[in-house]
Amino acid sequence: MIIKYFSWIREHVGKSEEEIELPHNIKTIDDLIKYLASLNDNYKSAFANKEIIKIAVNKSYSDITTQIFNEDEIAFFPPVTGG
Repeated sequence: MIIKYFSWIREHVGKSEEEIELPHNIKTIDDLIKYLASLNDNYKSAFANKEIIKIAVNKSYSDITTQIFNEDEIAFFPPVTGG
């Protein structure tokens, strides 16, 4: 699985992208966020307010209940603002 991080999420995590092998017990975006947050304080900080984070699975907007698979590309980004 490829995971991409944008804006302040990237700054907290310390990388813009990574590739992981999805643990067998991770089935949804919510599971993935909980897993990542358990890895270290950087991820924990990045996902502390997961309700405002936008998610794309294979370049389509998704929510935390979306099922995911090892072949997927996941992107996490903050809400988009205009001005």
